[in-house]
Amino acid sequence: MQVSQILTEIDTEIARLQEARNLLAGESAGHRSRGVRKLETKAAPRRKLTAEGRRKISEAMKRRWAERKKQAGGKAAKGAAKAK
Repeated sequence: MQVSQILTEIDTEIARLQEARNLLAGESAGHRSRGVRKLETKAAPRRKLTAEGRRKISEAMKRRWAERKKQAGGKAAKGAAKAK
């Protein structure tokens, strides 16, 4: 590895670290030096839902909706009786 290449890599690393420091300190980076990559973050792995899990969730939601519909129906009937 040539000295000029090492110096270029060091400068790139310094610029990346300064950008990270600015982000942590709450300062805007303004502009980035050439060759500096944006900090990469890994996304959390997605969870897989089995068919059985989807079915259970679906059934639970249907029960909740039925309960809400039942409560809303009772409130609407009471409201109509008061209006008369």
